[in-house]
Amino acid sequence: MELIEKSKKYALSEIKKFGTPVLTHFEISEKKAIELASKLGADKTITRVGVYLMDLKLGQALKENKLAEHVQMSAEAAKEFLKKFNIDNLTMRKIINCIEAHHKNVPFECIEAEICANADCYRFIHPKGFFAYLTLLGKRYDNFSDCLNQMEKKLEEKHNILSLEICKNELNEYYKIFKKFISDSINI
Repeated sequence: MELIEKSKKYALSEIKKFGTPVLTHFEISEKKAIELASKLGADKTITRVGVYLMDLKLGQALKENKLAEHVQMSAEAAKEFLKKFNIDNLTMRKIINCIEAHHKNVPFECIEAEICANADCYRFIHPKGFFAYLTLLGKRYDNFSDCLNQMEKKLEEKHNILSLEICKNELNEYYKIFKKFISDSINI
């Protein structure tokens, strides 16, 4: 339990320091990852630590204009952090895979990594996450069209990452609705 608690505390301290990801998104992916781990019989500790650490350095990367490097930055910071705990190599590898694979740029080596990637999609495709992101984009961009374009880009990215049938079934209708809303908003 110490690993879970300290991982969450570390991630929340980074959110507090840099302001991103938004707390709502963190909570959405945490809740969904725990739920999926239970339903799919995955290791709950690996899943929770993975979902907490997957965007660990997102805020710092954004601040430093290195957004494309946030996954690698998060993985490296997580490796250093995890050295403080007595965890075996397999557990370490699985947690790092949760981080490195959450954008599906590297293969899932374990069910826990697939769960983390799919839980991350809820941040942008589920209504609560969609509107939280749109609110955030409203602060980042002066132009409404830029907000919609970024929202659509993120919606597509996350829809393409979805791999678990349970998640596809839950999110597909929302995806279609939001795509239509964005299209209708652009075309008026």
